[in-house]
Order: sequence, then C-alpha cells, then structure tokens
Amino acid sequence: MPLSDKDIIDFAQQTIEIECNELAQLKNRIDNSFVRAVKLIAEAKGKCILIGMGKSGIIAQKIAASLASTGTPSFFIHPGEAFHGDLGMIEADDVVILLSNSGETDEILKIMPFLIKHGNKTISITGRSDSTLAKNTSVHIDGAVSKEACPIGLAPTSSTTVALVIGDAFVTTLIKIRNFQAENFALYHPGGALGKKLLTQVKDLMRTTELPTCTADTKITDLIHTVSQSRLGLVIVQTTDKKIKGVITDGDIRRAMVDSEQTSEQDNFFQLKASDMFTPNPKVIEPTMMVSDAEKIMFDNKITSVIVAENNELKGIVQLYQLKNN
Repeated sequence: MPLSDKDIIDFAQQTIEIECNELAQLKNRIDNSFVRAVKLIAEAKGKCILIGMGKSGIIAQKIAASLASTGTPSFFIHPGEAFHGDLGMIEADDVVILLSNSGETDEILKIMPFLIKHGNKTISITGRSDSTLAKNTSVHIDGAVSKEACPIGLAPTSSTTVALVIGDAFVTTLIKIRNFQAENFALYHPGGALGKKLLTQVKDLMRTTELPTCTADTKITDLIHTVSQSRLGLVIVQTTDKKIKGVITDGDIRRAMVDSEQTSEQDNFFQLKASDMFTPNPKVIEPTMMVSDAEKIMFDNKITSVIVAENNELKGIVQLYQLKNN
C-alpha cells in the first residue's frame, strides 16, 4: 500500500525522535569509563586504530577520519584484513578502538588474542556490557540502545548513531585536551575553505599587473579614466621614486564632483589634480600576510580593497571578494 505524504513525514519524524531519545539516554551514561578512554587516547605514544565490521566498520572509518583531522594520528583497519596480515600495522604503543553492537562479532574476537598478547590498550564500544568484547578490553563504553529506529528492528540505525556520537565525543574532548586551534585544523585541510584562508598568503591572491597608479600632478580626467579602466575602484598616488603617497577612491572622485555642483563651480572640478583629493597614509599590508589576517583588516576598516607593499613600494592590490572566493 503506497504511503501518503503525511505517512512519509510521520515515519521520518518518528525515526528522528527514536534516535534523539537514545542519544538522551546515552548522555546520562557518560561516566568515568569515557574519561579513562579519552585519557588512553590522549596519552598514547602511538596511533589510534579503529576496527569495526559492517555498518560498525563504516562508523569506525568516520571516527578515524575525524580523529586524524583534529590532531590524533588514526586510521581504520578492516578486521578481516587484520586477521590475514594487517595486524602487522598495529604497534604496541597504539590504542585500539573496537566497535561491535553485539560485542560478539567473530571477525573482531579473532584478533583480540593478538591485541592482548601485544599489550595494546583497547577500548570497546558495544551495546552489551556483558559481551565477550566488553569483558576483554581495557575500557568499555556502553553504546546500548533500547530500540532501533528501523521499523522491523533489524537494520542498525539507533545503534550506529549512538556509536557515531560517542566517537564525536572523543573527537571534541580531545580537541580541548590538545588545545587544537583553527590554524591546526587548516593545516590538515589545506584544500578546504578554512585551510586556504589560514594557510594562503596575500601574495598568492593579489593582483600585480596593470595596477592603477598616478602622481600628485595627475589631472582629474586622467584619474577618472584610470579608475574606470582598472575596475578596482581606486588609484594609488605615488612619488617620483615610486613610493606610496596616498590613495584616491572612486568615492573621493564622486564627492569632489558633488561638492563642485553644490558650490556652482563645476568648471573647477576639471581643474582638480590628485594632490587635491588623495588620502595620505592609506592602509597597507605586506605580501606575506595570511589571507585570514588581511580579511580581518578589511572588515575592521570597512574597506573592500587594500594595497600590498614592501618598504612602501607597491607590490599589488587585493580585494575582499578574492579572499571570500578562495
């Protein structure tokens, strides 16, 4: 029988409600076992190894990826591959996190004798505190659920959500313990927007060709032409030895035009020179400044373009839209 639109919405909301209830129960079960587990990971001299089978394996992969990207060297090992040689990837100083809702997953239990003999510290996340896996690990985290969100109660839903959130709790707590900052995160994510912003320097984005410049004697008609042609909304006033003396924006030109109209001295407007309207000591940044710092300067000063210079010599111009798009 086809489901109505309302039925579809009801089932979706019911799923979310069930999983939210399970997470609420999980919150109340977080205790010293979690503290011990986090300390094992934080104090480990080796890596953090995640192992899980099936859906639990997928959750384990996500936890490993999140840990690795936030300062905890981690990776996932498939239990079947581990039993056939990949155990050689695990060193004695490594902490091993094992995920199994039943705590009786055969592929995982088969590798426990190796981990015990090898002296590894182990953490299990299971739905049964009396399971074989829970009883044979250094620390057990209770990931039990009273109800799967699956209508037939078979597909891992609430249980995998709970395991995922426990992993996220590991990640966020370790971020605090390690004092992991945005700059550190960017280092591990150079391809992301944050990574580009925090690791990219102004010189990598600035415009360096056909820069709009003039001298103090440049006439207003030439200024207008230069500003229009560059499409940067400004022109940089330089001394004869190419040092930066000031800046004129298209707004400065418009205000000068309005002032001449209001005083009925339109003819005087065309007699103006750059020296009559430039702003001295404009905001200047260095080419090696990080894009994140440049963006803050532009926001704080409410400007959309900034001059890039070294020893007061013009090197380029960078605009806010460039920073936002990179």
